Amino acid sequence: MIYCFPPAPTRSLPIVNSAQRFPVNRIFCVGRNYAEHALEMGKDPTREAPFFFMKPSQAVVDCETPTSIDYPARTSDLHHEIELVVAIGVGGRNITAAHALQHVYGYAVGLDMTRRDLQAVAKHAGRPWEFGKAFAQSAPIGPISTVQDVGHPAQATIELMVNGVTKQSSNIDQLIWSVAESIAQLSLYEALEPGDLLMTGTPAGVGAVVAGDVMTGSIDGFGQIVVKVV
Repeated sequence: MIYCFPPAPTRSLPIVNSAQRFPVNRIFCVGRNYAEHALEMGKDPTREAPFFFMKPSQAVVDCETPTSIDYPARTSDLHHEIELVVAIGVGGRNITAAHALQHVYGYAVGLDMTRRDLQAVAKHAGRPWEFGKAFAQSAPIGPISTVQDVGHPAQATIELMVNGVTKQSSNIDQLIWSVAESIAQLSLYEALEPGDLLMTGTPAGVGAVVAGDVMTGSIDGFGQIVVKVV
């Protein structure tokens, strides 16, 4: 096949204890999946059908080692959101929650960086969120720990520090929709494919960062990522 110009390179993430890399296909995100975060955003935390949004693969930043991201354009309110990231290894549609974890390749620590002011304007106007959520370098993600190595954790402390001060701290057992339930619900709308990532939502404590700030995100069992805003 002859292209009119070279195609974009495949985005990928390192895999713990492996020389192989995980090729990233699509990034799906679950919105407001911790009750306390829903409350801080002024929303009812009552369990109802989950909703999803997407980021492009260009959002991924490899955080195998301490790295940096650029403060994005057209915002003055860039927020951090620490999340458990699920890597899909087996595709499928109409997946049941009982079988959903069979589709998981592994897990990682990630950040859903958000241009909160742009997102708020879009919400108020009833417009799409893309410019608030789906921008370059908006998904710094650490190495993927495989299910073979770590299993399917039901509990793990999830934390985010900014300049050494804890800003977000919770446990993944506080997810409104579990990993299995989120996969099952998402697969009703879109056939999942190997290489897809699912960002499962953030706990309370989201807040702004500025150039020079250093974010350290961690989930017990999956190490940590260190990201500086420049």
